[in-house]
Amino acid sequence: MNALDSGTPRRIGAVLLRHWYLISGSWPRFLDLCYWPVVQMILWGFIQTYLMRQSDFFAQAGGILLGAVMLWDVLFRGQIGLAISFFEEVYSRNLGHLLATPLRIGEYIVALMGVSLLRTVIGLFPATLLAIWFFGFSLYSLGFALIAFFFSLILFGWSIGLFVAGLVLRYGLGAESFAWAFIFALAPLCGVYYPVSILPGWVQMLSALLPAAYIFEGMRAVLIEHVVRADLLVYAGLLNVVWLAAGIAGFLNFHRAARERGMLLQLGE
Repeated sequence: MNALDSGTPRRIGAVLLRHWYLISGSWPRFLDLCYWPVVQMILWGFIQTYLMRQSDFFAQAGGILLGAVMLWDVLFRGQIGLAISFFEEVYSRNLGHLLATPLRIGEYIVALMGVSLLRTVIGLFPATLLAIWFFGFSLYSLGFALIAFFFSLILFGWSIGLFVAGLVLRYGLGAESFAWAFIFALAPLCGVYYPVSILPGWVQMLSALLPAAYIFEGMRAVLIEHVVRADLLVYAGLLNVVWLAAGIAGFLNFHRAARERGMLLQLGE
């Protein structure tokens, strides 16, 4: 990644502004960002309401499923928001032109992360408000731990999103399905709705490599035991450094290979 100069914020801002215009100028795009988080929140909210009437565990830990659903959406939206922002350029055959400008590849990565953050906040915020209205559960009751949970999950999502975008950059739109499949393949290992301890021993070893597994364990500790597990946050943070570095390295390597093969101008529908 080249050294930053005075034009870096302007170039990153230009990419962010382009995607803001795409989102704000198209109500279907805007609605799509909010629709799925709200639908999942309502669905799992009613499931939890039923379980609370049947189980003392859920009665003592109100919001455990809703909290898991909405934090999972941070991870999912972080990953898919970055990937889709990249795909927008591929679909419109704009990627080659974009990378032919003074915009550096490192600046483009930062801009993709910024767009993903914007998409995630826009999509999740209405769901958090409706959860308070419908079910009396506030995700914000997690307190300052929520900030750590949010950024840890979105960093993990970015690392996956960058790798998936790199695959498309190198192998074309045939690899696009990985954007949807990869994150869901990790869901059983992350312990979103259940403790990792119920998994078989060899699966727990895989879970120990995922930052999200520590975050969801930490969420349950806050909601059930009313304790913020700093050790889990530290483990997640250290793993995020490794995952994000790997995601960035993968994207840069795929970009270099695509450029050497002259594929940047060939990507498209």
